[in-house]
Amino acid sequence: MEIYDADAYLMDNAAMKASQRQVVAGNGYHLYCHSLQSNIRVRVNIRIWALPQDIPDHAEGSTPIRIESETGILVIGQLTFGPAGEMELPRTGVYEGNAWWTGRGAVSSYHDDIFRRIDDDWEFEQINRAWGECPFTEEYVLDLTLSSPCVPE
Repeated sequence: MEIYDADAYLMDNAAMKASQRQVVAGNGYHLYCHSLQSNIRVRVNIRIWALPQDIPDHAEGSTPIRIESETGILVIGQLTFGPAGEMELPRTGVYEGNAWWTGRGAVSSYHDDIFRRIDDDWEFEQINRAWGECPFTEEYVLDLTLSSPCVPE
């Protein structure tokens, strides 16, 4: 998945590769969240706070993030399918905080287990139903605080 300012739609291959190591990585205008699977839905929550937030104890991992939005609109995109939604920010500017995630490993294990069970008798609908019946939720949360105005070019 990717999160970016509405005017910063150019991909960044270096940041995308970094997300494979860090789970979430970016270049200041573009963030990438790297899931271990590509068939089961994931949830992305972007939360804006007045003050920095602590990472919850139940988070499986976290990393500091920064994203600048000159338009005040963040786009949430699926790399292969395009935009999935957008979010209007309270103001334009530079937002900083943490990304954290849950369910990443459990959903990946479920995904891999289904793949091992698929054989020639499985219909497309049966496979899609198996993805939809995943008992776990993979979720990425971006807790952000406005830290400064946009940097002039």
